[in-house]
Amino acid sequence: QSGADEYGCTLNELKTLMEFRGAEGIQKIKECFEDTNGLCKRLKTSPSDGLNERPEELDNRRAVFGQNLIPPKKPKTFIELVWEAVQDVTLIILIVAALISLGLSFYKPPGNTGKLHNIFALGGGGEEGAAGWIESAAILGSVLVVVLVTAINDYTKEKQFRGLQNKIEQEQKFATIRNGQIVEISVADIVVGDITQVKYGDLLPADGIIIQSNDLKVDESSLTGESDHVKKGLAVDPFMLAGTHVMEGSGKMVVTAVGVNSQTGIIFSLLGASDHDADEPTENSRADGQINHDHGGQEMIPLTERVGDAPEEEEGEETDGEPKKKKSRRKEQSVLQAKLTKLAVQIGYGGFFVAILTVVILIIIFCAEVFGKYNQEWKSECTSVYVQYFVKFFIIGVTVLVVAVPEGLPLAVTISLAFSVMKMMEDNNLVRHLDACETMGNATAICSDKTGTLTTNRMTVVECYLAGKHYSNGLPKHSDLPANVLQPLVTGISVNSAYTSKVLPADKEGGQPMQIGNKTECALLGFVSDVGRDYESIRQDITEEKLFKVYTFNSVRKSMSTVIQNEDGSFRLYTKGASEIVLKKCTSILDQSGESIKFTVADRNQMVKDVIENMAGNGLRTIALAYRDFPADSPPDWEQENSVVSNLTCVGITGIEDPVRPEVPDAIIKCQRAGITVRMVTGDNVNTARSIAAKCGIINPQDDILVMDGKEFNRRIRNSKGEIEQSRLDAVWPKLRVLARSSPTDKHTLVKGIIDSTVTPVREVVAVTGDGTNDGPALKKADVGFAMGIAGTDVAKEASDIILTDDNFTSIVKAVKWGRNVYDSIAKFLQFQLTVNVVAVIVAFLGACILKDSPLKAVQMLWVNLIMDTLASLALATEQPTDALLLRKPYGRNKALISRTMMKNILGHAFYQLIVIFVLLFAGDVLFDIDSGRGLSLHSTPTQHFTIVFNVFVLMQIFNEINARRIHGENVFNGVFTNPIFCCILIGTFILQVIIVEFGGQAFTTTGLSLSQWLWCVFLGMFELVWGQIVSSIPNKNLPKFLSVSIGKSEPEVDPALRGEAEDTVPDLTDQNLRRGQILWFRGLNRIQQQIRVVNAFRSSLYETRHYKRSMNSLTSIHDFL
Repeated sequence: QSGADEYGCTLNELKTLMEFRGAEGIQKIKECFEDTNGLCKRLKTSPSDGLNERPEELDNRRAVFGQNLIPPKKPKTFIELVWEAVQDVTLIILIVAALISLGLSFYKPPGNTGKLHNIFALGGGGEEGAAGWIESAAILGSVLVVVLVTAINDYTKEKQFRGLQNKIEQEQKFATIRNGQIVEISVADIVVGDITQVKYGDLLPADGIIIQSNDLKVDESSLTGESDHVKKGLAVDPFMLAGTHVMEGSGKMVVTAVGVNSQTGIIFSLLGASDHDADEPTENSRADGQINHDHGGQEMIPLTERVGDAPEEEEGEETDGEPKKKKSRRKEQSVLQAKLTKLAVQIGYGGFFVAILTVVILIIIFCAEVFGKYNQEWKSECTSVYVQYFVKFFIIGVTVLVVAVPEGLPLAVTISLAFSVMKMMEDNNLVRHLDACETMGNATAICSDKTGTLTTNRMTVVECYLAGKHYSNGLPKHSDLPANVLQPLVTGISVNSAYTSKVLPADKEGGQPMQIGNKTECALLGFVSDVGRDYESIRQDITEEKLFKVYTFNSVRKSMSTVIQNEDGSFRLYTKGASEIVLKKCTSILDQSGESIKFTVADRNQMVKDVIENMAGNGLRTIALAYRDFPADSPPDWEQENSVVSNLTCVGITGIEDPVRPEVPDAIIKCQRAGITVRMVTGDNVNTARSIAAKCGIINPQDDILVMDGKEFNRRIRNSKGEIEQSRLDAVWPKLRVLARSSPTDKHTLVKGIIDSTVTPVREVVAVTGDGTNDGPALKKADVGFAMGIAGTDVAKEASDIILTDDNFTSIVKAVKWGRNVYDSIAKFLQFQLTVNVVAVIVAFLGACILKDSPLKAVQMLWVNLIMDTLASLALATEQPTDALLLRKPYGRNKALISRTMMKNILGHAFYQLIVIFVLLFAGDVLFDIDSGRGLSLHSTPTQHFTIVFNVFVLMQIFNEINARRIHGENVFNGVFTNPIFCCILIGTFILQVIIVEFGGQAFTTTGLSLSQWLWCVFLGMFELVWGQIVSSIPNKNLPKFLSVSIGKSEPEVDPALRGEAEDTVPDLTDQNLRRGQILWFRGLNRIQQQIRVVNAFRSSLYETRHYKRSMNSLTSIHDFL
C-alpha cells in the first residue's frame, strides 16, 4: 500500500497492467490512468525531463517498486563442490579398493597359513604386517588431496567468473532522461518512473509504456516465440517488455516494472532461477506443474539462449509423430574439442585394455604358482589372503588406468582458457564463449566491417556538393550558400538524425569535440556547426515529440526519412542516406540560386561520375540529402513508404572521411603472414570500399582478386530461379576481398558459403565482425563472432562470441595470437603428459608381469599423475604468447593434435626414461651396492632400490617439463625466466619430491637416500635436457608419417545441417558414437566437464541473462495462474 499512498499506484497494479497487450492494454491504461501522461503523473515523473537524481528519491523508488536486478542463483558451497569432485568414477574405484584393502590388512586369518606365508613371504606378522594399512590409508589420503585440489580450483574459478560477470553487468548502460538531460546510466540503476530512450538495436532492460515513438518495431520472440516484429506505438501497442529487442525505430518509454517484477523477471522466479522465488512459495508450487525445472546442472540463471535461436523443444516432445531430440544451443565442436574427444577415446581404449590385461596376467601368475607350481588347494581359512592379493592386483590395474589417462589435461585446458580469457580482457577482447578463444587460433578467414574496425570511426565532412558547386578544398560558410539551400540543409540534418546523436565540446582544451551516438550523424551535425549554424536551437524548436513520422535507418532502406508538420498544416519530408539510392528517388535538384530544377537520369549519371565517384575514390563515404513537400489538404498514406519517399528534391552530397586506423595495415600484414585471409564487408560505396581496402593492405594492385558490390555478388551466386548455388559461390569467394553495398543477408550468405565450401583441402574457420542488429545471423553462423563493444548494438553483442571493447581490428589479431597460444599450451602439456603416461604404463605393466608387483606404487602413481601433473598443467598453460605464433599457418581441423615432432619427442624421451628405469630396476642394486627391492613381501619395508627408481622417474619428469616448453623444435630455454609461475612450480615440485623421498616412509613406500645417491638421481634427471637436444636434432622427414596421422585427429566434418548440435563447451560423451561403457574410462573428458562447469555457467554476459525462448502457450499459462 505504501506505493499507492506515495505514488498513486501499487507494485501489483503495475505488474497487472504489463500483462495486457494491444487494444485491451490501451483500454486498461484509459480506465486506470486516463492516458500515459496520467500514468507519469501518478508515478511523479516528467515525460520530458524524467526524474530528478536525488539519491533519497531513487532509493525510495527501489524500496517500493524493487531494484532492476535479478538475483543470481546462490553459488555452490565448497562442500557441494567437494561432493561433485568425488563423483569421478576412477576416484570412486580407488576409494572402494583402498577401503577393502584397508579392512583386509587388519584381518587376521585363523588357522595355519604358514606354508602360504613361506611361499609368498606375505609378512603377515611383526612390523611389516602392522604397516599393511599404511598404503591403503595413503591412497585414501591422496584421493582426498585430489578432491580438495579440484574443489578449491572450482571454487576460486567460480569467484573469478562471478567477478567478471559483475563487471559486465556494471558496464551495460542505457540512455535515460534525468533532470532533463540524456545520460547513460547503468542498467541496474534504472528505477520505476524513469524515462528511457529506446532505439534500433537496444535490448530493453525493463518493462515500460511507450510515451512517444517513431516507426518502432520490436522482436518479442524471446518471450513469445513469435518471430514477426511487433509494431509499437501509443495507438497500437504501447507495452514494452524487458529482454526484447528493438529492431526498428526509436522512442521514449516510462519504466513501469524492473527486476523480478518485470515479465521476464516473473518467469525467472517461476523457473526457480533466482533467490527471489523463496519469497513466493505459492507461485512456485503452482509453477512446478507447468514449467520444466530441469536446470539442476546450471550455475546461473538459465535464460541464456542466443539471438535468432528457435524456441527449444523439450526432450521427448513429439513433432509429426516422431520424438524430437533436444537441440543444443552452440555450434559444432571447436577444433581442439574435436581432437581432444578423439584422443580421449583412443586413450580410453588403450588404458582400459592395458589395465584389464595387467589384472588378468597377475591373477593368472598368482593362481599358476599357488595352485600349480606349489600344488596348493583352496583353503577357506586362506580366502582372506587370496582376496588381499586379488585386491592388490585390482589396485595395480586401477593404478595403470589412472596413469594411462592424462589426469592433468582437463585442468590444463581449463587453466589455459581461463588464463587466456583474463589476459585477453587486457587486450580489449571480452570473451563470452570460452571455446571461441581457442577456435580463433585456427581462423583462416576474417570478414571485417570497415567503419570503426578498420577505420577510426571519427567521422568528419571534408567535401560537399551544394548549390551546383563541388567544395573539395574547404567547406562553405552559411554566407556562401543561398537561403533556399541553407534552410533544408541545416534543418534536414538537425531533425532527420537520432536525437541521441550529438556533438559536445572537447573535454580537454585543444582536443576534438566529443561525438556521441551514430558517428555518421555526428559528422553531419558537425558540418552544420562548420557552416555556422546551431543544430541544438533547431531541435529545441522542433522537439522529438513534434516529429510527425520517422522512417528510421535500417540495412534495407540504407536511408532515414523524417516528416514534420509546418505551422500552415503542410508537411515536409527530409531524407538522408546512401548517395546512389537517394539520388535514384530524386526528380529535381537545388541550383546555384537555390531554385529547384529538373534532375534527369542523365544528370544523375553525370553527378555519380563527377562527384560521387570522385569522393569515393578518395575513400570518402558519400551521403545524399533531399527533401519533399506535401500540401495540407491532400496528405499521402504515410504507411506507403515507397510512394512517400519519392520525387525528392536533392539538396546536396556530403563526403565524409573516416581515416584508416594507423595500426591496421601492420595488423593486416600479420594476418596474411599467419595464413589468414582478410575480407572487407561493408555497406559503403564500392569505390570508397576499394580505396580504404587499398590503404589497409587488404588488396594490392598486382593481386588477382575480386572487388564487387552486393548486387553483383548476388547476380553471380544465384541461378535463374534466384536460388543460391554453392558451386557458384565457390567460384567467387576464394578471390573476393571486398564486398561493398552489402546487406546483412549478403554477409550471412558469404560466411555460410565459405564455411560450407569444399574447394579447399581443409574446411575454412571463419571469424566475422558485426555491429548492427541484423548482423546477428552472420555472427552466429561464423565460427567466431566479434561484436563491436562501442558501436555494436545489444543484439549484435548477444549473438557474438567475443566483444571487441575498443572496436579495433588489431584486437582481433591479438585474439588470434591468444587462440594459437591456447592450442600450443595444450599441445605442450600433452607432449609432457603423454611421455609420463607411456613410461608409467609400460613400467607398471611389465613390472607387474615380471616382478608380480608394480615398481611404482599406487600412492607414488597418484603423486606423479595427479599432483605433479596438476602443477605441470599450471606451469605449461600459463606461457605468454609470442609474435612467432603469427609466423605460421593455422593448424586446421584435419591436422593431428599430436604432430610428428611431438610424437618424436614423446617416444624419444620415453625411450630414454624406460632404458634408465629398467636398468635401475634390474641392475640398480648392483650399481649402487644396495639391497634389491625385487620380490619382496606384500607389506615389506621400503627399500633404497625402489626409492631410487621412483626418485629418478620423478626427476626425469621435472626436467622433461623444460623440454616440453617448445613443440616445434625451438630453444627450450628461450624465455624460461619470463614465466615466474613456471619457475616457481619447477622448484616447488623438486622440493616436494625431496620431502616425499626423505620423509614419505611407509605411506609413499620410500626411504631416505644418501647424498651420492641423490646426485646420481639428479644427474640422470638432468640428462633429459641433453637427451632433448639429441632428439630434436633428428630430422622429421626421416620419421614415418603414421606417427601423427591417427593420434588425436578430429572427426570428419559433420553435415552443415547438423551443425549446432554439439554440446556447449565439452563434447557430449553420451553421443551415440561413444558407447555408454566407455564413459567410465574417459577420465580426461569427464574431468573437463567437472572443472569447466563453473566457467560454462558464467560464459554468457548480462546480454544473455535476460533472454529466454518461450512459447506463447507457456506465457499465457503463466498469466492465467498469476
